[in-house]
Amino acid sequence: MAAPMLRCTSWVRWCGTPGLSGVLLLGLRAAHSGAQGLLAAQKARGLFKEFFPDRGTKIELPELFDRRTAGHLPQTIYCGFDPTADSLHVGHLLTLLGLFHFQRAGHNVIALVGGATARLGDPSGRTKEREALDAECVQSNARALRRELETLAAHHQQLFTNGRTWGSFTVLDNSSWYQQQHLVDFLAAVGGHFRMGTLLSRQSVQTRLKSPEGMSLAEFLYQVLQAYDFYYLFQRYGCRVQLGGSDQLGNIMSGYEFIHKLTGEDVFGITVPLITSTTGAKLGKSAGNAVWLNRDKTSPFELYQFFVRQQDDSVERYLKLFTFLPLPEIDHIMQQHVKEPEKRGPQKRLAAEVTKLVHGQEGLDSAKRCTQALYHSSIDALEVMSDQELKELFKEASFSELVLDPGTSVLDTCRKANAIPDGPRGQPFSQKTSHYFNYGIMKFRKPQQFLYMMEERKM
Repeated sequence: MAAPMLRCTSWVRWCGTPGLSGVLLLGLRAAHSGAQGLLAAQKARGLFKEFFPDRGTKIELPELFDRRTAGHLPQTIYCGFDPTADSLHVGHLLTLLGLFHFQRAGHNVIALVGGATARLGDPSGRTKEREALDAECVQSNARALRRELETLAAHHQQLFTNGRTWGSFTVLDNSSWYQQQHLVDFLAAVGGHFRMGTLLSRQSVQTRLKSPEGMSLAEFLYQVLQAYDFYYLFQRYGCRVQLGGSDQLGNIMSGYEFIHKLTGEDVFGITVPLITSTTGAKLGKSAGNAVWLNRDKTSPFELYQFFVRQQDDSVERYLKLFTFLPLPEIDHIMQQHVKEPEKRGPQKRLAAEVTKLVHGQEGLDSAKRCTQALYHSSIDALEVMSDQELKELFKEASFSELVLDPGTSVLDTCRKANAIPDGPRGQPFSQKTSHYFNYGIMKFRKPQQFLYMMEERKM
């Protein structure tokens, strides 16, 4: 039986965090040997929103990431991702990008898959309890998330290198340290360090307790397990910073209080903003508006189009949040946009950067081919599209299944499928169909490409 790990160490002391008065987190003062500090730079981009605890983040937190202090030792930062589905979505991208920014600055990052905590359900930001998932489903989702996180990290490493030495990217699953725990032993060792009044005071808990459905014990204990995750990573990996969405601040606070009570050391929390739809709803599975990072759920073309369609009043902010582009380059892109708004240059650059990170260069090329075929009537693009791309591009299109007699022409096939109106109204369509059919005889190597093109005309 593996008992809860509650030994106390002092990472801060041997890592070294000498006092350095006058370093202000929000003052954008120079650090990193004259360069703008990492935390201040991400605050300027809008990626880092809140810092906890407030009293420590004015000096202690910036010092952790200042290469002139702490003996140039890299820090460790983590963020959790619960496998409540078999894919991450755009709402998770900001915390992942936050980890990548730390990694690019030479620090070690951990993406923690919540194979254990997902079975409880995080109540943060929710008006009602999550639908319960069985152990087998959670395990399957956790495996899928691990693969996805590793793929995203590989794309980042391969396609966005900046010539510097990066830190490590590690994927862990918290089920590895919970599966051997016995409930009574865990509660006896850990439970006594949490105060009910403090746990009940969290805004997420108060909101749920006042709701008609109330709050289950499983949900209530979620913050305890997330706090223990932070403590475990602090002990084993020297992790002193937790990154999360702004709705995670209460859980981060619980982790800070637990670690500080046991060790006397300070740890820190950083939140990133939540991404919402045009109606203000949080993007995600529960809201039914998720834009997935898994190709089987949201194709590269659909992901690309999601960002291409962003409004002018949000695209500059999204360029700062979702890309690694330097701020001066973003300023230049926006200046060009003022001169030629019809070209939608910022939207296309945003879509290209995100699609390349999520799906790699091949995924970006696929998204561009689909865009050319569907929105610019490019026969050349349609000709080289794969079967997978054709299915992705037209998966929402209506279709007809027909049994055709020998010798039936494509024109008659289109009429039978109601793709061309009968009578005089259909004459222009018939002429266009004949034109494309004649062209298709010479150009198309795959018969289904012509049929898909006809389906696109029907749309």
